[in-house]
Amino acid sequence: MNRSTRREFMQRAAALSASSLLVGSAAAQPAKKLGFALCGLGSLSTQQIAPALQSTRYCRLAGIITGSPDKAKQWRSRYAIPEQNVYSYDTMHRLADNPDIDVVYVVTPNALHADHTIAAAKAGKHVFCEKPMEISVERCQSMIDACRAANRLLGVAYRCQFDPYHRECMRIARAKEFGDVKIVAADFGFTIGDPTQWRLRRALAGGGALMDVGIYALQASRYITGEEPTLVSAIETQTDPIKFKEVDETIAWHAKFPSGAVANCHTSYNASGLGRLRVDAQKGWFELDPAFNYDGIRGRRSDGKAIAPPPANHFAAELDDFAQCILEKKATRVPGEEGQRDVRILMAIYEAAKTGKAVKLS
Repeated sequence: MNRSTRREFMQRAAALSASSLLVGSAAAQPAKKLGFALCGLGSLSTQQIAPALQSTRYCRLAGIITGSPDKAKQWRSRYAIPEQNVYSYDTMHRLADNPDIDVVYVVTPNALHADHTIAAAKAGKHVFCEKPMEISVERCQSMIDACRAANRLLGVAYRCQFDPYHRECMRIARAKEFGDVKIVAADFGFTIGDPTQWRLRRALAGGGALMDVGIYALQASRYITGEEPTLVSAIETQTDPIKFKEVDETIAWHAKFPSGAVANCHTSYNASGLGRLRVDAQKGWFELDPAFNYDGIRGRRSDGKAIAPPPANHFAAELDDFAQCILEKKATRVPGEEGQRDVRILMAIYEAAKTGKAVKLS
């Protein structure tokens, strides 16, 4: 990693640590809430994002984009969405004629993110996109280019960067309360169900456990160290070759950082209860366990002090932050370039697992 890239990363990390949560703040209510259209109405949109939008300060659910007429009918009824704010994936170009919608939140399968982001940008809408950003570095770049050409903001939904527990861990690391960070151990996984779901199809997911939930561990290793990895090595194991015919079941990887810190990470689609973050430093340690859940996160420190900040809805916090960036015409802390960095590292981990050789990262 060159000096300018490292400096940019540290500046982003410092800004993240120093900024306050928007949800529950004393900021004045905006004259207009930005209208968000959810593109993809799967379980994440249904169970997390749409409910979170109801408690945001700067956002409102204004429209939907779906390929299911039945879902469209249900959502229109539940959220009082006007008929003119309902689109299919094939009619996204018509968003250009709808001033009621300011932002498209892309929540479709990974390999469709670029298509839907580009369509939204061409229609003049800002884009917030679920992670992983896409299934290749090149497709990530096409999203960045489209939003830049349209002069629209592109953000990636890294909700843990807005969680108060993770933010406190970043603060502890930056303040060097236990000295320099030496080892980051991060794990996230679960036992996946329905064998016919899109997450187990390489053409739609781009990969398995690593792409879906391993990215949380990768992100944590980066924002805790405040550095970009220079070397990764990995191994992949498989115990169910039928269910995991197309995607990875379990991957363990190791990353080295410029300071000498290392990260040991694991992810799996066939292990329940896997989800913690532990940081060992020169003079002590701190950890979150569970670390990556939507709620119920708990923290500990080796000196007995509490890691117990006020809880916050991760989705509401990230949505309000993105909306405020648009309203104030400022950069987001989770731009497309951040999503692309993760995808580049994920591809290196896959290469290391496939070849059995460590992969250097520039």
